[in-house]
Amino acid sequence: MEDKEYLIALNMIEGLGSIRITKLLNGFNRAEDIFQSSENQLQSIAGIGRELSLRIKSFNIKALKEELELCVRKNITIVSILDKDYPEDLKNIPDAPIVLYVKGVLDNLGFNVAVIGSRKASPYGLSTAKRLSGQLASLGVTVISGMARGIDSAAHKGALEVGGRTVAALGSGLLNIYPPENIELAKQISKNGAVISEFPLRTAPLRENFPRRNRIISGLSKGVIVVEAALRSGALITADLALDQGRDIFAVPGEVDSPTSCGTNYLIKQGAKLIDSAEDVLEEYN
Repeated sequence: MEDKEYLIALNMIEGLGSIRITKLLNGFNRAEDIFQSSENQLQSIAGIGRELSLRIKSFNIKALKEELELCVRKNITIVSILDKDYPEDLKNIPDAPIVLYVKGVLDNLGFNVAVIGSRKASPYGLSTAKRLSGQLASLGVTVISGMARGIDSAAHKGALEVGGRTVAALGSGLLNIYPPENIELAKQISKNGAVISEFPLRTAPLRENFPRRNRIISGLSKGVIVVEAALRSGALITADLALDQGRDIFAVPGEVDSPTSCGTNYLIKQGAKLIDSAEDVLEEYN
């Protein structure tokens, strides 16, 4: 087996995650050595207790072979953090995904901007997300979002309608598209960009997966546009992650008494750039 296959295997082990896998990789010479080490050697790595060491030692290589065969049948590629075509901006975040499952084409993305917001978006928010994304995509920008209901879906559709590129980062496996009504949208995105996930193919859309997914959206992007968001929302979590990653934050203003505008108006108060067009975003990057 190659190092990449060992990385895919590690990524399939429940409970490890990118931070613990990175610690393991730093503690051993090669990814292969991790699987050949004893439980005591594994437990000498910070964060690897008895349960995780047992999961590593008991990993069934047949599961890896089945995963790889399924990828071939479904025309899904896997990019590891060791590969040259792994996105450079994403590689530089503190907890970069170890592997990415990709349906479509992820390389040559060019200039990327995320467009995100509320799942329970207003008609104003939906039309604004679609318009902004269409403007950005028509100017050659790749629109990044999470293919969730509401603003995310509108952003992808806006980019697709002008023949632009867009990338959707999922909180589930690529063979478990969520929400299910976006299965056709996912197919369209994969033809004009890529649908990606760090999770194994059949992973369910568990609640805890989406905050992890959000760091990929911001990590792939030069800047993040928040169109609509409540004060406590995944979009604001993504904005916080973006700030930690050194990304720019842009926000669309909304009605002062609208629950889905409270978050964006708050971001503007905190220093996010107020925007209403693609030009407002791109002027930040000359």
